[in-house]
Amino acid sequence: MSTRPAGHKAIIEAAREEFSEQGYGATSIRNIAKRAGVSLSALYYYYKGKQELLVAILDDGLDAYFGACDAALRAAGDDPAERLEALVTATVRFRIEHPVKSSIVLTEGRSLEPEHLARYRRNEERGTRQFREVIEQGLADGVFLTPYPDDARRTVIAMCNAIAQWYRADGEVTPDELVERYVSLALTVVEYRPRSVRKAARS
Repeated sequence: MSTRPAGHKAIIEAAREEFSEQGYGATSIRNIAKRAGVSLSALYYYYKGKQELLVAILDDGLDAYFGACDAALRAAGDDPAERLEALVTATVRFRIEHPVKSSIVLTEGRSLEPEHLARYRRNEERGTRQFREVIEQGLADGVFLTPYPDDARRTVIAMCNAIAQWYRADGEVTPDELVERYVSLALTVVEYRPRSVRKAARS
């Protein structure tokens, strides 16, 4: 049986919105409780304060993001171009569909206290590693030709992450169009050349 109150989800959602709108430092625990419709004593009974709420929110956002990436990679097969496409697609869609979760994960890690920061850094490395491994596989297979794999990786991750800051659902670009654009950009950045294309160029 869960030890969380009936309003647990409301507390988390209220904290998430407050952190997104005001920033962690400017958010008050009183405003979180008011927004969630619970008393301060009820909030403090289950969460010791803002830091514990931030940790819960970051864990939730990271678990959801990595779950989406893992599912995409399982469906992609072994081809590195398809695996890069899968990662970019999962990241772009997550940033579009969960802008508040994404924004907090991407901006509020700096607000973590030392005892929580190490785990957050490990999750950052996990995100870096999944792109690095795909790019290294493409280089080893001879289908990615970039001489700058680390810069390519940083570029792809940065452009996908930035979507959470500027994308608007009522804008001119649909999610499917944005995914197609960003997959094309990512494959360009890593200098993807299918074997058939390279063979034709040499003949």
